[in-house]
Amino acid sequence: MENSLHNINLSTLAEETYSAVYSDVCDASGFRHQTLDPGMRLLAGPKNVLIGWARTAVSRPVTDIPDRPYGGEIDFIDSLSTGDVVVLDCSRKPAAAWGELFSTASVGRGARGALVDGLIRDIEKIDQLDKFPVFGRGGRPTDSLGRVAIAEYDIPVCVYGLTVNSGDLIVCDTDGAIVVPREHALDIIEKARTKASIESEARALLLDGGYLRDVWEKYRVL
Repeated sequence: MENSLHNINLSTLAEETYSAVYSDVCDASGFRHQTLDPGMRLLAGPKNVLIGWARTAVSRPVTDIPDRPYGGEIDFIDSLSTGDVVVLDCSRKPAAAWGELFSTASVGRGARGALVDGLIRDIEKIDQLDKFPVFGRGGRPTDSLGRVAIAEYDIPVCVYGLTVNSGDLIVCDTDGAIVVPREHALDIIEKARTKASIESEARALLLDGGYLRDVWEKYRVL
């Protein structure tokens, strides 16, 4: 399965699918609690569907500037690779745990975007990158240095009420976010592609004047 997952073109998948179809497919497959709680929104970057593989980290409160400033952040971001989505828990203290240079470095590593349970800064600068969507709770200019610091990464983290593991499939868009456990990702992706295609057919029929009841009877999607 791992080889099949590595062969998935995430950019194409992001054009074909979106969070709602993954939510529906997860529901139908018996995974009814894969949607993150409300509170997350797109803060910066392009208004695209963000799909990729979770790289988790936790940013915990600190009271002093460490001997190696931003050491945990540097180690974590330098470890990112193509297809990764940063999933950062910084819910314990209201400082900006993510910003422009972290985003820029992540783009250089091949990462696709970030999902932050907390605050970010440099929103306009991240927008100007036009490559790296960042989802979070809001913005604040307060720097993380001496306030919060990445303590661990590639561990289970809880963001917006849901536990995420590194390697899980992340799907974010303006509706919200879905987390698909890696061991089920290939099956869910295939089903999501099929459902998205069926919904496109149903949409075309409705736009052509078809009745909603007939679309439901034919496609069983709404």
